[in-house]
Amino acid sequence: AAGNALRQANPGAKVMYLRSEQFFSAMIRALQDKAMDQFKRQFQQIDALLIDDIQFFAGKDRTQEEFFHTFNALFDGRQQIILTCDRYPREVEGLEPRLKSRLAWGLSVAIDPPDFETRAAIVLAKARERGADIPDDVAFLIAKKMRSNVRDLEGALNTLVARANFTGRSITVEFAQETLRDLLR
Repeated sequence: AAGNALRQANPGAKVMYLRSEQFFSAMIRALQDKAMDQFKRQFQQIDALLIDDIQFFAGKDRTQEEFFHTFNALFDGRQQIILTCDRYPREVEGLEPRLKSRLAWGLSVAIDPPDFETRAAIVLAKARERGADIPDDVAFLIAKKMRSNVRDLEGALNTLVARANFTGRSITVEFAQETLRDLLR
């Protein structure tokens, strides 16, 4: 959503979105291929960097080192940096103090999980994106039981749609309860 908002505000903006695991994997590949200059250069060409789930950098010293330098270069270049974490960065064990310090320079905002209506709307919208026919009562069931975050909603939907496609069964409340019984507790 943040990346889309940035692109709408500035249609020519070069926005890069990565999950923390993608940053880590790309860095490892660059190290193995002796292509760190190319890895670093890709961040010089963007207007905004969005990285999801930075808590996964905890305990990965080399990743934190490289991200620290990437952060500094982007900050010095006045590029926008948007990071997500499942808690405040200062609370993440295994993040280097200097990285926590850099992250404290920005605005930290807690985002509450979506309410029931929003969760149901998300399930229905994601189902439409996938071309899946999900009855409202199934979306309501998922929204009622899955309260934590959008990723969990998508995971439940993906599981449901995959099983329906594999078995050839229609998606009903009963089918959803059977398929998602472990997730819906």
